[in-house]
Amino acid sequence: MVFEVNTELGKVIVPEDLIATIAGYAAQENYGLAGMRAKTAGDSITELFGGKDKLNKGVKVTALSPTELSLDLYVTLQYGVSLPAVAQNLISNVKYRVEDIIGITVQSVNIFVESIRVEE
Repeated sequence: MVFEVNTELGKVIVPEDLIATIAGYAAQENYGLAGMRAKTAGDSITELFGGKDKLNKGVKVTALSPTELSLDLYVTLQYGVSLPAVAQNLISNVKYRVEDIIGITVQSVNIFVESIRVEE
């Protein structure tokens, strides 16, 4: 699905992939995040065979209306960090960045912790 943002100069069409990329970039700015996990079997296969590490990997965009959306983030966190603190930082940073850059209301950001990575 594409989203429409109306400005005084006209209409801006924003595809889901762009929103997912912005959300993925914003998520990777946070301390405690070790990486994003593949959200579909196709992403897992691409990752297995040496596909590029895309910024929108691990981000699912769900349209609630033409001007509202929900985001699901599938993440790997570092061992020893406070899971609630990292999750809250992820939620607030991703929500702020997507709303600020695109101008679409983010109703919710759901964090799915897929694994924990021990850094050696």
